[in-house]
Order: sequence, then C-alpha cells, then structure tokens
Amino acid sequence: MSYTIALNFEDGVSRFIQCNVNEKVLDAAYRQKINLPMDCSDGVCGTCKCRCESGQFDLGDDYLDDALSDEEREQQMVLTCQMVPESDCVINVPMASSLCKTAQQRWTTTVAKVEQLSPTTVELTLDCDEAAEVNFLSGQYINLSVPQGDVTRAYSFSSCPGTAPLTFLIRNVPDGAMSHYLTQQAEPGDTMTIAGPQGSFYLREVTRPLLLLAGGTGLAPLLSILHSVNQQGITTPIHLLYGVSRDDDRVKCDVLTAFTEKLAQFDYQLCVSDPHSSEPLKGHVTDHIRPELLHNGDVDIYLCGPPPMVDAVMTWLNAQGVTPAHFYYEKFTPQVAQVSV
Repeated sequence: MSYTIALNFEDGVSRFIQCNVNEKVLDAAYRQKINLPMDCSDGVCGTCKCRCESGQFDLGDDYLDDALSDEEREQQMVLTCQMVPESDCVINVPMASSLCKTAQQRWTTTVAKVEQLSPTTVELTLDCDEAAEVNFLSGQYINLSVPQGDVTRAYSFSSCPGTAPLTFLIRNVPDGAMSHYLTQQAEPGDTMTIAGPQGSFYLREVTRPLLLLAGGTGLAPLLSILHSVNQQGITTPIHLLYGVSRDDDRVKCDVLTAFTEKLAQFDYQLCVSDPHSSEPLKGHVTDHIRPELLHNGDVDIYLCGPPPMVDAVMTWLNAQGVTPAHFYYEKFTPQVAQVSV
C-alpha cells in the first residue's frame, strides 16, 4: 500500500510521487529522485518547510518549535522530513522545480479521435500506453505539441485523473496552427507529445458548496472537477453556470445532464450572450449568479474562461460585497500561430 503525493512547485510544475506507509515525504521524494529542500533532515532547521494543501498526515513530536511553530502547524505548514502521510496529499513546495532537480514529465500519446463538437470547439482524445502514470489534479493542464512541428499549446484535461483515455476541449481558432492540424490533418494513430502537468487551478478538498463558472472551452477543467467529485462520492451542493456566445457553441450538455443524475446535489444552467438565442437564459454568466448560489460567502468558486469573463466576475463580486471563502480562477487566451497551406 502507498499514498499518492502531489508536489506543486512554485513555477507551476507538479510532480507525483508514491509514499509508502510510515515513510516520510522527504525520504519518498529522494527515493524517486526529487530533491526537496532540506538541510538537517531531523526536524531542527525548518529548511524543508512546505504547506499541505489537502490530505491527512502525522508530524509526530520529534521536531523543534523553532523549525515549525504551533501557529504554522495550524496553517497546515509541515516539515517534509517529519511528515508521514495517512492519505493522498497535495503539498505546495516554495521553490522552483528546477532547483529540486526535477521538471515537467513528458509522455508520448497517440490520437484516438478528433471530433468537431461545434464550429468553435474540438474534442481531442488521446491514448497513452502510460495512461496510468499520467497523474494530474482535476483542473490542471498540459502542454501539447503538434506532430513534426514546433507548435506547443496549453490545454486543460476534461477527463478524470487516473483514467484513460485523456480528453481535451480545444477552441477552434481560425488560422491557428493547432486548430489547423486537428481539423485538417490529424489522423487516428498520430503521435503527439504531452508535457506537464501544470497549474495552480485544481480541485481542493471539498468542505463547502461549490459554484463553478465556465466560459466556452473553459468548461474542460470543470468537467474534470465534476468527474473527480463524482468519483469521490462528494454530496456537497454544486452549481455550474456555463456561458457561451451563440447556440451552436454549446457542447457537452448531455454530459452535464448525466452529472445531475449521478450527483445528488448538482445542477447546472446554460446561458447564451446572443440575444436571439433559443435558450431561456440570455446574457452573461454574471447576469445569472443568484444570491443563494453564494451561500452568504460560504462557498468555493472555481472559474475558468477568457480574461474579460474572469475580470467581469471579479468586478461583479466586488460590487455585491461578497467575499467567497475561496476563489480559484484560470484565464485562458487563444494563441495563434499562422499556418500556410
């Protein structure tokens, strides 16, 4: 038996290690060739101090207060030289991955399917012989490279961690190199390289209601989050507001409807900014955030969308005078590299 420990470095790189029962995190990391910061390894100096974002662990009493104070311990700070996990954990390491002699992982994948879900959205499905080893936290992204080219783009997983195949929702950008490849050239069996995972936008431990806000293909990481919530059997109230520009931009509504049947307290709404939409809810996501969805601030908000949407939600929350318990967001901007055909 072992526990999966996610190490999130300050440069955005995440690495996953296996920690045996009764094994200290620092020892497990070194065993797997990741040099976490350390000096004494005896709970004396505090050099190995990190923050445990989620998970259960035991620190014991064999360390000095100068290395870790009671106040720091209450803030979930840990000494990795003393920390013995009792569950899967997520640990924030206050150092760049390169300084710990590690970096992004890379995997070779093959194209299983490319499906144009709408004029603006492509779903890419990748197979990977090492799929069980492609660890990530729901909400994170990878860097995907076009075959035989120097074009690399970042895309969030829409699939659930630890499952195969890997799926992504990709915006179809006119004249974009990746879009051109996926819509005009990609064939099943093509080889694509992925590197990662990365990102500080990921599902934390669920202890209160969730409000999920998605704009366009920003739905991808929130789908991954819903998969994880379902897998974990979480029963907390969850509401998703999904906004698109036009009716034909709508995707994965069948999947969202299926989640309403799997998750006891999940529901979602779709809104379309086009005033001529056939949908009953028109306008922007901020037009439809009802007061009860904010639970008087006792809510964790996860938002993924284009920069104007993220800024609009922040402005709206400030105007309402509401400060959520936690507010996690990811801005994405379509990158365009012109292609010649």
